[in-house]
Amino acid sequence: MIQNLLVANRGEIARRVFRTCRDAGIGTVAVFSDADAGLPHANEADTAVRLPGNAPSETYLRSDLLIKAAADAGADAVHPGYGFLSENAGFARAVLDAGLTWVGPPPEAIETMGSKVESKRLMAAAGVPVLSELDPAEVTERDLPLLVKASAGGGGRGMRVVRALAELTEAVEGARAEAGSAFGDSTVFCEPYLEAGRHIEVQILADQHGTVWALGERECSIQRRHQKVVEEAPSPLVDPAMREELFDAARKAAKAIDYVGAGTVEFLAGPDGRFYFLEMNTRLQVEHPVTECTTGVDLVSLQLQVAEGLKLAADPPQSTGHAIEVRLYAEDPAEGWQPQSGTLHRFAVPDVDLEFEHGPGLRLDSGFVDGSVVGVHYDPMLAKVIAWAPTRNEAARRLAKALAGAKIHGLVTNRDLLVNILRHNSFLAGETDTAFFDRHGLDTLAQPLNSDPKLSALAAALADSAANRAEAKTLGRLPSGWRNVRSALQRKRFGDIEIGYALTRDGLRAEGFDDVALVSAEPGRVVLDVAGVRRVFEVAKYGDTVYVDSALGPVTLRAEPRFADPDAALAAGSLVAPMPGTVVRVAVSTGDAVKAGDPLLWLEAMKMEHRISAPADGVVSALSVQTGQQVEVGTVLVVVEEKQ
Repeated sequence: MIQNLLVANRGEIARRVFRTCRDAGIGTVAVFSDADAGLPHANEADTAVRLPGNAPSETYLRSDLLIKAAADAGADAVHPGYGFLSENAGFARAVLDAGLTWVGPPPEAIETMGSKVESKRLMAAAGVPVLSELDPAEVTERDLPLLVKASAGGGGRGMRVVRALAELTEAVEGARAEAGSAFGDSTVFCEPYLEAGRHIEVQILADQHGTVWALGERECSIQRRHQKVVEEAPSPLVDPAMREELFDAARKAAKAIDYVGAGTVEFLAGPDGRFYFLEMNTRLQVEHPVTECTTGVDLVSLQLQVAEGLKLAADPPQSTGHAIEVRLYAEDPAEGWQPQSGTLHRFAVPDVDLEFEHGPGLRLDSGFVDGSVVGVHYDPMLAKVIAWAPTRNEAARRLAKALAGAKIHGLVTNRDLLVNILRHNSFLAGETDTAFFDRHGLDTLAQPLNSDPKLSALAAALADSAANRAEAKTLGRLPSGWRNVRSALQRKRFGDIEIGYALTRDGLRAEGFDDVALVSAEPGRVVLDVAGVRRVFEVAKYGDTVYVDSALGPVTLRAEPRFADPDAALAAGSLVAPMPGTVVRVAVSTGDAVKAGDPLLWLEAMKMEHRISAPADGVVSALSVQTGQQVEVGTVLVVVEEKQ
């Protein structure tokens, strides 16, 4: 039996595995990089071992350091989580060679499925339907559109859609560079791209005695950059007949490689209802909670028991109800999905009460808490928020309300996008193919939940006034700006919103708010009566940034200083780093003529490449960085003088 488990991972998945271990009476060992030293997973385990350095290649991808950590901490088993070395056959063998229990499939199964090229050939031989493979060197116009994919790894890294032959070379080069950086293997291949396919996957669990469970299917079609954003179980597309075909294909895939443990067989379904094998993930998936919520099982517990030799029952548990999961990312969808980093001052999701049991409720799996720092070295996912309900629409409504009411202070996130998706008529109708963002428009889907922030800005101004009076050393009981006779309004500016107000004997007088009365104002809470409707605004301030949460929707404001610093202005045409990262490629030199949209350079942040393009036709008048240089957010990268 496993007595002490090391999780060779970080953040949310490490905390998730620790939770099951605590319930099972198993000791826990965490590993952490220097960047992660303050994160919850490093502090919640019974023992923690430092991995010196920050980059994955120095820390979580070092199998020798991980196995030494297990030995030093007295662990007798290793759980790889997902990502990093979770699908690395060499790491699995090293764990076994060290005399430790490997909580995962046999190394041979990982190796077989680790190459998407070879695995597709094996699946075809086993009778599993597959898409044809294309050699990048032999692609023609007839093959378009196509998808360039990394043979190793996943998570959307090393993937590019090509719709014109002229784009192929750059797509292949970019995919190879990204795959090599993320997985240490730059091999890529091509396959036909279904513009409006459905991403359907089957959760499997196999024991060491030949039993293979198909534990329901999940749909993960709504994706950005080929990385999943919304996942649900069961799929709204799949009927009982298709479900049986999917389950049969998944079991064939598992038996073809003598699979053991938890895994996922992924398929792409076309508009005609036919489906094709994509890949098999030989690990626990990020989206495993929706299967847990609909089946009532703890997949991590079953992983541990299978590793100990458990014999599964002949038939898996049946699914009930519907579960939906969303991935909450520190990123800005409206700005090309730019990842964000910094301090997460406040993170609270209301009414979280569900873990594994059935029953309407919410579950939160997160690697961060109030005060955690989100760095630049790893994936920017803050949390997974999951809702279960008897029906799909109930689950969507419950999840949307919880997200809309969450307090997320300190970072830009995709929260508003997620809520808009969950409330969209097409989503509620089950029309969730991979072209969802293209069809409905990211500019629409990413719209803020609060379309008119002026009332929230008024609340922020009143809260600021209350804070000033609370700190006043004399006459603090009087309203700010009090005069015995009527005088000019006090003014507070938040970006392009200017609030003019006065607190008089007769109450609040606010410019442009004739029907608003003040009920109460405290530094963190303002209550307003708006045309007879009482509204509560909770206000939090960190430096110059103000967060206002209310039933109208969250609002983030930037309090402007009373006197601007003229030296802080940037030169016209300056392009600054939208996030901290590393300059990995530079395409221009000083003096080059560029056209709007031309690539200037590429930044790598959080394991993804981000292109910086020319905003207009012009000339590169200054180039401030070079390949390999680390930059902070706001660093001037290049200056493009626009043509007059």
